[in-house]
Amino acid sequence: MHIRLVKSDKKRFLDLLLLADEQESMIDRYIERGDLFVMEEKGEAKAVAVVTREGQGIYELKNLAVAPACQRKGYGRMMVEHVWHYYADCRTLSVSYTHLRAHETLRHL
Repeated sequence: MHIRLVKSDKKRFLDLLLLADEQESMIDRYIERGDLFVMEEKGEAKAVAVVTREGQGIYELKNLAVAPACQRKGYGRMMVEHVWHYYADCRTLSVSYTHLRAHETLRHL
């Protein structure tokens, strides 16, 4: 499993992003200003996360989605841990969520 930062053509992961945020218009509000991370295995995207910088040392997890066939395997947790360690200056990582399922997953971290 490999997690990488995506710098261009972020909307190619729209199908996954829509699992966590059902309105494409909402995704459009943050996708370009945020960092998009993708977890891949053998070139296939398993999970995505979008993080925005909201201030000095303050970041917000705007989107966290795991492919349905890959859920309940710890991939969401791995993404959050990766994001937390990626930003060396991170003092606060807040979570923006709309679905209870995402909330339940993050609550157990």
